[in-house]
Amino acid sequence: MDVFNKLYTSVSSTVSQLQGVLPGNPVTREFEVVEHIASAGPGLLWKIYRGYKKSTRQEVAIFELEKRQLERWQKDDREVMMETLKRGISQLTKIRHPQVLTVQHPLEESRDSLAFATEPVFASLANVLGQTHNVPQPLPVALAGFKLFDVEIKYGIMQLAEGLAFLHSDVKLLHRNICPESIIVNQQGAWKIFGFDFCILNQTPHEAKPFWPYQEYNSTWHVLTQPMLEYMAPENALISAHSSASDIFSLGMLIYTIHSVSGKPMRTFGKDWGAFKRFAGELKQGRYPSLSHIPDAFVEYVRLMLNATPEMRPEIHDMSKVAYFDDVGVKTLSYLDALFQWDNLQKSKFYKGLPQIISKLPHRINMQRILPCLIKEFINAPMVPFVLPNVLLIAENCTEKEYKRHILPPLKAVMKIQEPIQILLIFLQKMDLLLKLTPSEDVKTDVLPMLYRALESDAQQIQELCLSVLPTFASLVDYPAMKNALLPRIKKLCIGTPYMSVRVNSLLCIGRLLEHLDKWLVLDEIIPFLAQIPSREPAVLMGILGIYKLALTHNKLGITKDVMATKVIPFLVPLCIENGLSLSQFNALISLVKDMIDRVEQEHRTKLEQLNSIQQESKALDLNYANVTGPLVPSVPSSNNSEMDKMFSNLGLDSYLMKSPSQEVPAASNSVPVVEMKSSSSLTLEDKQRMVKQQEQVQRLQRQPTLAPAPTASTPAPVKPKDLTSSLIEANLSQIRTPNTRGNAINNNSSLSWTPSTTQQPTTWNSAVWSPTSASGQQQWNNNKATPANWSALDSLLPQNKSSGKMSLNQIPTNQPLLMSQGQSQSQKQPTNQLSTQEIMDFLG
Repeated sequence: MDVFNKLYTSVSSTVSQLQGVLPGNPVTREFEVVEHIASAGPGLLWKIYRGYKKSTRQEVAIFELEKRQLERWQKDDREVMMETLKRGISQLTKIRHPQVLTVQHPLEESRDSLAFATEPVFASLANVLGQTHNVPQPLPVALAGFKLFDVEIKYGIMQLAEGLAFLHSDVKLLHRNICPESIIVNQQGAWKIFGFDFCILNQTPHEAKPFWPYQEYNSTWHVLTQPMLEYMAPENALISAHSSASDIFSLGMLIYTIHSVSGKPMRTFGKDWGAFKRFAGELKQGRYPSLSHIPDAFVEYVRLMLNATPEMRPEIHDMSKVAYFDDVGVKTLSYLDALFQWDNLQKSKFYKGLPQIISKLPHRINMQRILPCLIKEFINAPMVPFVLPNVLLIAENCTEKEYKRHILPPLKAVMKIQEPIQILLIFLQKMDLLLKLTPSEDVKTDVLPMLYRALESDAQQIQELCLSVLPTFASLVDYPAMKNALLPRIKKLCIGTPYMSVRVNSLLCIGRLLEHLDKWLVLDEIIPFLAQIPSREPAVLMGILGIYKLALTHNKLGITKDVMATKVIPFLVPLCIENGLSLSQFNALISLVKDMIDRVEQEHRTKLEQLNSIQQESKALDLNYANVTGPLVPSVPSSNNSEMDKMFSNLGLDSYLMKSPSQEVPAASNSVPVVEMKSSSSLTLEDKQRMVKQQEQVQRLQRQPTLAPAPTASTPAPVKPKDLTSSLIEANLSQIRTPNTRGNAINNNSSLSWTPSTTQQPTTWNSAVWSPTSASGQQQWNNNKATPANWSALDSLLPQNKSSGKMSLNQIPTNQPLLMSQGQSQSQKQPTNQLSTQEIMDFLG
């Protein structure tokens, strides 16, 4: 929580500070203040803020002087200082030169402040050398620990010399205060002259020798209202005169300060004019301070610049001839500043050799000095192929923050340039670098469209390079873009290109993209496309073979059995007999075909075995459900050969139509066979769910106990009564079957008799009524008419086996009356042959 509180306090203080900047100043109407970054001017009174113009969002630097800083001074000093500062900024606004700070908005005054806007600024040279008055605390990250490189110092001194030469010869102006506080380092690292507060203009006509009137130093004034004595030329004190050579002495003293360890001048005088005068006398006598910290190649020249006699000092134009400045980095920076004066041929020669120099220069120099000059050339399309490699070379050492801020924005515009084609080629060669530094959002919006244009290009080299780098983008391409934009372009290029190398590279690209695709996209887009490729060169066939192999063996992809059987194998088999194939290529192709055939065979056989097992299991379950009263038994397997198999048995297919042993279901006494699941790759989800349910049902039936009748208590067997009805019927039937010459059956032991009717009336059946005899115990039957409804009952009581010689009731002639027992009608209602004791007694009664 403390961290958030500190952050909130920091942000709040920053906002409050910025809200108090330039209150009521007209500069705020056009410019927005962002942050405080540095300070400059006499006593570092000017605060420098980073900002931008509201209308164009162009970055600027805003200089602001708070009048309250002068309130501790006397009134006269405040007025002198205000007039001096206004005069200096007014003079600065009038001068236009590359080595003079550029003013973009003139000085504006309000009740509380003075302000004006300039080109973007990094800091003053005084801030760089360690003077941090009026600089925000803690120091900005860019300024903290900042150290000048030798090439920066060398080229910065040359820039100051060039600026002074312009002021002396062209403007006829004497600066009089060349010091670290009046030198500004802009955002590109260039040194610019600032602080014309104490400058003096030429008072003679243009044709005459320049003359600058001398102004005496007043020790009673505030030290900041007059030039700094530490950098003032000795002739001011010795002969009360000054000239252009005075600025050369000041520049020599500045060089001494820059190279010193502490970043301070030789002496510190403040406003002590007497001490300065004594120092000037020492110089006049040739007693120079030690110059050991200055490079050896530059010592003698600096000694001349610090000579007490103005005429002995070197001319400002001769400085570029010193060996100290004979440096490849200095020359390179000088060339870059003068490039706008060259033609395209001269520029192209320079840019071709620039990569060797960039690798030797410090990264900050490349970013601040070289990169801005290169980016300016992006508006010149013919020069972009020469400039772009240098920009990308600088980007290799950039951080992601530097790349996003300084390099990526101008590169986005270059990515849209289609001519010359070399631009696209350079981007493709440096694609790894672009992927490393470019955010994924910018890759999708700017880099991928550039690759799409490369695929549609007519240049073979561009197409091949694009195909080689596309797989590195695969993780950044979303599914719709892959399906609707990238793959269609690759397929179109592969089919329509006249170059075999491009076609092969297209297949290789697709092969490398497979791991980033899903199974259905491969089956719908890639597999059908391979059969459309018109070429049959061995290299193309091997590319096609590789894609099939990857799709077949990849864990995430795979080719289904149906696709292999209907599309892939019929396409591959004719390719096996291509004449251009070598032995190794043929072996690879035929091995893949065999592998696919084996997979199809294995999966389909497994599926058929599973379906057969399911059918047999279903039959077994049906039979077991039907026989629920008894123990569960397996179904009896059907015959080995079905009717359809027997139909083709004469065609020599017996050995193929025989069922495999796995199809036979072993018999079991009390259990249902369990289906063996060999493979599930060929079954649908519904088949698998149905099989699981059936297996669960079989397991439940197996777990049920065997059904058996419940045991009853042992009781003595009851005496079985004699079935009188059955015995009487049997005796009567036996008499009927015995032939009799007299037309009736005579049997002393029989109880039934059958005689034909003597009348001519229709034959009728008479039921026999049994009654006991009075004397001899003979039983006698009385005939009563019976209806044919009793025939079926009688017929069911007769034996049905014709071979035994017994007659059924239907075989009895219808014209003969039959005497039967009256109890037969009761037997129709009582299906059982056993009568109870009560029924027997009733029957006998």
